Parts: sequence; C-alpha cells; structure tokens
Amino acid sequence: MLVLLVGTLDTKGHELAFVRELLVAQGLEVVVIDAGSAGEPVFAPDIGREEVFRYAGATVAALGRRADRGEAVAAAARGVAALVVDLGSRRRIDGILSIGGSAGTVIGTAGMRALPFGLPKVMVSTLASGQTRPFVGGSDILMLHPVADIAGLNRLTRVALANGAHALAGMVKFRRREAPATPERPLVAATMFGVTTPCIDRARRQLEDRGVEVLVFHATGVGGQAMEGLVRDGQIAGLLDLTTTELADELVGGILSAGPDRLEAAVRKGIPQVVSVGALDMVNFGPRETVPERFASRQFHRHNPVVTLMRTTAEENAAIGKRMASILRGAVAPVVVMVPERGVSALDAPGHPFYDPVADGALFDALAGGLADSGQVRIERRDEHINDPAFADAAARTLAGLLGIESTG
Repeated sequence: MLVLLVGTLDTKGHELAFVRELLVAQGLEVVVIDAGSAGEPVFAPDIGREEVFRYAGATVAALGRRADRGEAVAAAARGVAALVVDLGSRRRIDGILSIGGSAGTVIGTAGMRALPFGLPKVMVSTLASGQTRPFVGGSDILMLHPVADIAGLNRLTRVALANGAHALAGMVKFRRREAPATPERPLVAATMFGVTTPCIDRARRQLEDRGVEVLVFHATGVGGQAMEGLVRDGQIAGLLDLTTTELADELVGGILSAGPDRLEAAVRKGIPQVVSVGALDMVNFGPRETVPERFASRQFHRHNPVVTLMRTTAEENAAIGKRMASILRGAVAPVVVMVPERGVSALDAPGHPFYDPVADGALFDALAGGLADSGQVRIERRDEHINDPAFADAAARTLAGLLGIESTG
C-alpha cells in the first residue's frame, strides 16, 4: 500500500523522517514529496522540490531570486496538487499525510483536496484548532492539532506525529470501499436547507422508492463544495439541486458561499439535473452584531442566536437569476429548472417574514429570460410552493425520468 508524505524538508525534515519511519514500520510504502523552497533538505526525498515547482510552472531558482515566501508557498501548493493528481493517474495511492504550520498546511491540504473522497487524508497542523474551512473545503480531510508547534521532536510533538501516522495507517489498512453505483441503483445528490427540508425529504423518499441512492448536502457553502467535488470525481449520476441558496451568499456577501463556480460541476461533467431556487430569498450571516454595517437598513430574520438571515431584494434576485441562467445554458446533458411560484422557502409564504412576490418574480423572470431557447435546458414554472408535496413529487418524478428510471407507481 502506497502513501504520500508531503512537507518541507528544509524546515520540517527531522519531523518528516520520524513520521516516515512510523509509516514504514506499519508496512506501508512511503513516497516523500519535498515542497520546501529555501534551505537544503534534511534527507533526500523521493520526489524533489524541482519536480514540485515544475508542475506549478515555476522553478526553485526563479522563486529564490524573487525572495517572496508567499509566492513560493502558493506555487508549491499548486505544484503538489497537480503532482498528486498525475501520480494518482499512474499509480494507486492509498493515503496521504502532511505536517506543517501555516505554509505546510496550505501546501499539504491543496494536494489532499485534489484527491477523491474516501482516500485517507491526514493533516497534522498547528492551524487545526481554528477556522479550517480554507484548508478542508468540501474534502474529507482529517486535521489533527499537535498542541505544541511542530518545531523539533519532543514529548508532545512525537506523540502528535505518531498519532497522525498511526491514524493514516489505520485508515489505509481498514478503508471501507463501497460498491460503485450501478445503472440499477444510481447515486444522486440533493441540496437541502432547513427551510426546504419538507421538499427534499419527500423527494428523497420518492427517489429511494425507485431504487435511487440519495446523498443530501446541507447548502452551507461547504455542502455545495463537497457535492460538486463528488460530481467532478464522477461519482454522481444526477442532481436534485433544489436548494441553490449558496448563490445568494456568493453574490451578496453572506457567509455561506460555495464559491463563484457553484452550479458549474454538473454542467461540465454532463449529468442530468433538476434545479430549483430553494432559499434564494435569504443571505446568511452570523449573530446580528456581525452583519456588515452596509446592510443596516435591510430586512432581517433571527433564525437562531448564531444565524441571522437577510431577505434578498428584487435587484439581487434578478442578478442571481441571470447568473444561474448563464451557467446552465452551457449544459450538454438535460436540465429541468423548476420554479415554485408561490414561494422558495418556509419563510417565503403568505404570513411569513420573507414573503415578497415582487422579489421572487424578479428571480423567476430573469431565469426564464436567460434560459429562453437554451437547448438542453427546460424551465417549468409551477403554481406551487417549494415545500408543497406536489412540487417535491414532480421534482423526483422529473429526475427519475431524466435518469431513465420507471415509476414504481
């Protein structure tokens, strides 16, 4: 079993040598990748830094002349990511481990995020006790905090590094491998928020009754990233992407954005989709006092003590609709966009705080206008609320049809 060990052999060489010995003692073949750029490596790696930077379109010499550490770290991260993908296309990789501080974490996790779900990934990092989303993203990275800085071998770092090494070895040796999806039991991904739960739960059950396996992703930014990562990995047969709220956070400036490329993975991969506008009536923030001052005059709803929701405006909704249409128009596989004209979330219904037919209408009209004569994409405007049972049933039935699955009645 082959595992990759990534780090900077100039600053973390002794620690990496210690980890390598532990992994070898567990019967693993270890390929050490040196991503350092300054001093000499403590020991000879299996893949040197020149090779890493070649994958990034750079050289150690050129980066050394510029003496810009940030640029060197960014190049090393790009290089490691590209290198491990290429290596994985030629050899079977069973796991990856990296150690480091801020630079090592940026570099190591870049390589990990480029590898598929399920492949064991361990990052021993001094940043593991803080905000880890920039490093983990939508990937399945295990981050271990060493407590003390990784600066020499001592009674704390030896324990932390050994725990990381043995964690990786255990995951590699006892890795669970699920049977791949089959045409008889395709794997579908769905997106859900608390305010669209009735719709997604019902549609999920409808699809499961048809023999479909459904993965549900919480549309919190990381959820959308994780889902689209699985799409890019080729593990998803179709999408029930009914909760696209992350687009509102990206456009308006909320805290739950999934990035500017949300919606693009399935379009590029060419898989069937049923897409809707779930929870696009809201932008997400933390506690009320954390909402940026520029939004002071807007309409808010306190979802709970740590989540504040802001109603999107007609102008924002129109922009979101245009953005969605511009991405979906590029689809090469069938896409059905389902529009619930009586409301897009539990808060967007008569008598509820975000009910605003004018703002919703701007979203719906922008979508319809942008998708006119769009080839593979069909828009279906329905006189229902997104959480109406009829809407959920129609969404499930439509996706099943796109996947070529007969109804069970």
